[in-house]
Amino acid sequence: MKTGNRTMVFAMLILLSSLLYPFGSVGLGAASAAPAFAKGADISWVAGMEAQGMTWKDKKGVRRDILQILRDDYQINSVRIRVWVNPDMKDYASGYMNAEKAAELAQRAKKLGMSVMLTLHYSDSWADPGQQNKPYAWRNFTFTQLMDAVWSHTVYVMNTMKSKGVTPDWVQIGNETNNGMLWEDGKASVNMKNYAWLVNTGNNAVKSVSSSTKTIVHLANGDNGSVLNWNIGGLIDNGAQFDLIGLSLYPSPSDWQGKVDQTITNANNLIAKYGKGIVISEIGMEYNEPAASKAFISAIKTKVRNIGGGKGTGVFYWEPAATPGYNQGYNKGAWQADGKPTSALEGFVN
Repeated sequence: MKTGNRTMVFAMLILLSSLLYPFGSVGLGAASAAPAFAKGADISWVAGMEAQGMTWKDKKGVRRDILQILRDDYQINSVRIRVWVNPDMKDYASGYMNAEKAAELAQRAKKLGMSVMLTLHYSDSWADPGQQNKPYAWRNFTFTQLMDAVWSHTVYVMNTMKSKGVTPDWVQIGNETNNGMLWEDGKASVNMKNYAWLVNTGNNAVKSVSSSTKTIVHLANGDNGSVLNWNIGGLIDNGAQFDLIGLSLYPSPSDWQGKVDQTITNANNLIAKYGKGIVISEIGMEYNEPAASKAFISAIKTKVRNIGGGKGTGVFYWEPAATPGYNQGYNKGAWQADGKPTSALEGFVN
């Protein structure tokens, strides 16, 4: 297809999706009121860990449901759950979380009165700054077909949630898309417009099912202002529509104070430039540094809550239910090998 014709087709598709979502939202479920400030935990590994027979204890050594521990002991009012397109269902750590498994987990959280954030990876496994691989089934799609797949998958996930009585309060359009998504077509450093149109497609698909659900563009390295401004500025310049900016931050016990301050400065700058709210979608620190982790959580929670005239909307810990060394070496959970939690999550209290 000639470039001019292709551009016209893409523009028509974006216009059509923009027109469709207000119509589609009529009479459809809206998200219940999200908390004024989300104190959250990514619980995506919980489903696979439970399938392997994992259980958790509270700080007194009493075995309880992990979601109830998070809610009742640490004031966690929100959960974050990832969704992959066609993951390996036998791989509990780097697969398993398809739309159906994610909806079952979201339903459990919703029944406990917790709000839900979805992270749509648009991949069959991990998508992050180092890899944004297309789902295998989408690998040979044209860009037009790719946008259609993003739309269809997003609507499918939202409706799968709806079938379980869950309307997500927030949905991330991609995960840590520092250099875009669905490479190579949506790689931001190669084609920022494609990246923006993919974000638009995901945003509009979410709104077609729930007009009140907030959409998020999520970037890693919250302390790196140049990357944040390049990415968000490029999206805005290319007409991308989304509600919130999500950031990740994984500092060390020795540098967390400076990195928190820099992240807050960057967040305030983004608010001033683009007027969008900020959510810290991921934080974490080594499980064997619980005092530093507790102080870090408490500080970033307080500072985000106070930024930008109410524009700081929440902080989510990634993934506290993980035990030491889970998934070949992840050590930033908040539970110990004996099944009891560290003191880290006490940073969320009050």
